[in-house]
Amino acid sequence: MNKIKVAVLGATGMIGQRFVQLLEGHPYFELAGLYASERSEGKRLGEALKIRDHTFKEESLDMRIETVDPVAIARSSRVAFSGLPSGVAKETEAALAEEGVAVFSNASSHRMREDVPLLIPECNPDHLKLVQEQSTFGNGGFIVTNANCSTTGIALPLKVLDDAFGLDMAVVSTYQAISGAGYPGVPSLDIMGNVIPFIGGEEEKMETELAKVMGTIQEGRVVASPVQMLVNCARVPVIDGHLESLVLRMDKDPSTEDVIKTLGEFRGEPQRLGLPSAPLQPIITRSEDDRPQPSLDAYAGEPARARGMSVVVGRVRKKDNYIKMFVLSHNTLRGGAGGSVLNAELAVSRQIL
Repeated sequence: MNKIKVAVLGATGMIGQRFVQLLEGHPYFELAGLYASERSEGKRLGEALKIRDHTFKEESLDMRIETVDPVAIARSSRVAFSGLPSGVAKETEAALAEEGVAVFSNASSHRMREDVPLLIPECNPDHLKLVQEQSTFGNGGFIVTNANCSTTGIALPLKVLDDAFGLDMAVVSTYQAISGAGYPGVPSLDIMGNVIPFIGGEEEKMETELAKVMGTIQEGRVVASPVQMLVNCARVPVIDGHLESLVLRMDKDPSTEDVIKTLGEFRGEPQRLGLPSAPLQPIITRSEDDRPQPSLDAYAGEPARARGMSVVVGRVRKKDNYIKMFVLSHNTLRGGAGGSVLNAELAVSRQIL
């Protein structure tokens, strides 16, 4: 197939640079341009690097950053991957859609719009058809969003268990990495040797986003899941990898063995389609007493292009009629740029792109 020309918006940020990482050598997409604010215009990507765990190709490092201009982007690119801050993403992404560009966004600005999919391809691939309700779809432009990084990590196991056993209630506590706050993130004197039990708007965002992701499509809109969600969020001194605690109550009262088997055997639409960024095993279960851990499990996932795209579940236990577990996901890969790239791969497979 001819590769689809794509742009990365917010190329000086951590999510933007994760996009560049994931698009290098991609079988579907070819990087056509990097965009950010006027302050960065003309800089080489190599002059603005924030990602420390990937060796970028020289041609990527030599690319020049341009100012975001929807008309200019539409001339060179069919797709825009957006790592823009939410404050500027809303108008820019809408303008790109008006220009006929397909936008796959990591920003929160359009997530709760009725006609915009809040997409996690293993959870709700049918939600992608919502783009057909957007007024710009006939022109080729539309917006697809991925969920908040802390929502994404737990949405997959929650949806799998809901489908299998009927999820009634989920109590969630998050231990979120500092990279989730962007670069440079939380000041070092605030986070070192400390835990901050507040992330503005995060708890409310998780509760509403999970209800949409786990909802059903009826008459062209999403009907929210009725599952009761109770969320507490904290920031911890970890660079990458959100660890989350779940306490679940389910209608069918499964055993721990039932839960572990159901999660480990799950394969979704991306796995059936063999999408390039889809991990072969989307949910990896661990039997050790002390797993998952960010330092050991954040980059779980095979093949190499899907590194960091698996969700890792461990310490599955039962007390009375409650199931308890820990879930770990890489917040800037599975919960960030990787989620958007996988969404775009699904769109290609559905011939929407």
